[in-house]
Amino acid sequence: MAFRIGLTRDLFRPDGSPSFGQGPLTILDQASGLAWEVIPELLDEITPEVAARYDGLYVNAPRVTRASVSRADCRLRIVARHGVGYDSVDVVALAERGILLTNTPLAVRRPVAVATLTLIFALAGRLLIKDRLTRGSRWSERTNHMGVGLTTRTLGVIGAGGIGRELLTLAAPFGWSMLAADPHADPATVRGLGVDLVSLDDLLARSDFVVACCILNEQTRHLMNAQRFAQMKREAFFINVARGPVTDEAALIDALKAGTIAGAGLDVFEQEPIAPDNPLLSMDQVILTPHALCWTDECFDAIAREGLGCLVDFARGLTPRSVVRAV
Repeated sequence: MAFRIGLTRDLFRPDGSPSFGQGPLTILDQASGLAWEVIPELLDEITPEVAARYDGLYVNAPRVTRASVSRADCRLRIVARHGVGYDSVDVVALAERGILLTNTPLAVRRPVAVATLTLIFALAGRLLIKDRLTRGSRWSERTNHMGVGLTTRTLGVIGAGGIGRELLTLAAPFGWSMLAADPHADPATVRGLGVDLVSLDDLLARSDFVVACCILNEQTRHLMNAQRFAQMKREAFFINVARGPVTDEAALIDALKAGTIAGAGLDVFEQEPIAPDNPLLSMDQVILTPHALCWTDECFDAIAREGLGCLVDFARGLTPRSVVRAV
């Protein structure tokens, strides 16, 4: 019997073309003993019926829960996430059923790091307000919106994993001081990047740009709360490219309203899509993007090649390179 793989429908456009391009699908087409298809249903959550039809799943947005794999006829042996985050997957439930979980940490490092710098540069240069000045023939107001130079500032990165290290590497030539806070980071590795490894309290007090790029778990949920925002400089900016719940969004909104911090750049939110009445939408000092700023043709191609490659390796009896372990 062929090893059967299902790809979630949200990875495909309405015309049926893959959002990641045709190239990565050759990885599946060229693998022997394997059959694949786009899952017919458009799902928010993988159903037990779907889990009973496939040996492997390639999943983007749909959640994979304990209920997804609860039935005795569950056929699944591997779930591959299209992306690095896996908070939408019940890792423990999969492990209990002997189902492997993979993600794509290598493919996203450069795109997310570049997206982070994009937000920082836009905030520092007051890009959005200057766009509005130009469109509104308000050139005389230019000096009211002076940008922030980088060479005398400090970049603080929360999380020195793959994305955090890539960001610090790309940021080094801009001449600012750089800090990282991560209790699990290797100090020698961080120092080798020209970065000081410090406590989170120290980082928040010293940084002009605070970037959250840590994993979401019970230790980091609402890591950035009212107390932490109060520790930041009033002229500092907060950037979140991790996961929305790393931030207590209500506390962030209060900090922005009160002027506790100068502004924010957010690619992720506690509720996605963001609610139409969310106060962040009306704040001029905030830049918002729809959990997609890093999405480019190159990014999605690389993610799909890594993720689909994990499925093919598993089908061949090999250990995929990007396995998520239950803790």
